[in-house]
Amino acid sequence: MKITITGSLGNISKPLAQELVQKGHEVTVISSSTEKQAEIEDLGASSAIGSVEDPAFLTKAFTGADAVYCMIPRANYFDPNLDLDAFTRKIGNNYAEAIKNSDVKRVVFLSSIGAHLEQNSGIIQRYNEIETILKKLDDVSITFMRPTSFFYNLLAYIPSIKSQGIIAANYGGDRLIPWVSPNDIAAAIAEEITTSLDGKKVRYVSSEELTGDETVRILGEAIGKPDLKWVLISDEETLNGLVNVGMQPKIAEGLVEMYAGLYSGLLGEDYIKNRPAEMGKTKLANYAKEFAAIYNQK
Repeated sequence: MKITITGSLGNISKPLAQELVQKGHEVTVISSSTEKQAEIEDLGASSAIGSVEDPAFLTKAFTGADAVYCMIPRANYFDPNLDLDAFTRKIGNNYAEAIKNSDVKRVVFLSSIGAHLEQNSGIIQRYNEIETILKKLDDVSITFMRPTSFFYNLLAYIPSIKSQGIIAANYGGDRLIPWVSPNDIAAAIAEEITTSLDGKKVRYVSSEELTGDETVRILGEAIGKPDLKWVLISDEETLNGLVNVGMQPKIAEGLVEMYAGLYSGLLGEDYIKNRPAEMGKTKLANYAKEFAAIYNQK
C-alpha cells in the first residue's frame, strides 16, 4: 500500500513508519523540518516537507495514497499567544479538506479518550469537534484511534518527585488510570491502516490499567524511591501549580478540567464500555526503565 503519515518522527509516527516499511508498504512521512528529511529516508520512507497548517500541501501529499494517518501536532502550552482551540480546529479542518480533495478513501485519525464528550473534557473537547467533521466525509472509511493517558506524561512530575518525593495531581490516587505506550498506539494504527473498513469506527488503545498508587509504586522501585507517594490535590491547587511554572492559564484550566474528568470517571465512561479486546504489550514496568534513565539525567 501507499501510505502517507503525519507527525514527522514523533513518539508514535516513527515506530509506525518503521513497522509499515518493514512490512513492505510504500510510506511517505510528512514533516515540517528539512532536518528530518535524511532520517526519514534512512528508515526507508519518503519525506514530504511542509506544514499541516497548509491544506494545499496536505492535499498534494495525500493524493495517490491508499491510506493516510492524521494527527494534531503537540503545541507549546507555555506560549502565551497560542490559541489552542483555534490551532486544533484549523488543522482538523485542513485534514477534512485535504482528504476530500485528494480523494483518499482510508483514514486513521489520532483522537483521544474522552472524545465522545461534547463538553466538560477540557483541552480535548476539540477532538469531539474534529471527529464530527470527519464523520461527515462521504465514501471515506475512518478509524478514530482513542488512546488513553500516555506513559511519558509522567515525566512532567520529575521536579516534584525530586523535591518532595511525591506526584501531586487532581486525579489518580486510588482511582484507575488507563495508561498507554506510544509503541502500542503505533502498532494499533499499523493494524488499522492496512485493514479494509466500510464506514467509520472507534478503537481505544491502552497498555495497562493502574491506580495512581500502583503507578508510583512501580516508578518508585525503578528510581530507587520506594516511598514515592501519589498525593491527591484540589483542582485549584493543580491549576495554581501549572500557572506558577509558566503554563498559559487558559490551557492550564483545560488540563485541570480534563484530569478532573479522568478522576470522576466522566472522561473514561465510553472507554470502560468499549475496552480494547487486548491490552498493548508495553507495561509501566517496561517504561519505568526509560523513565528512570531520564530521571537520573536531570
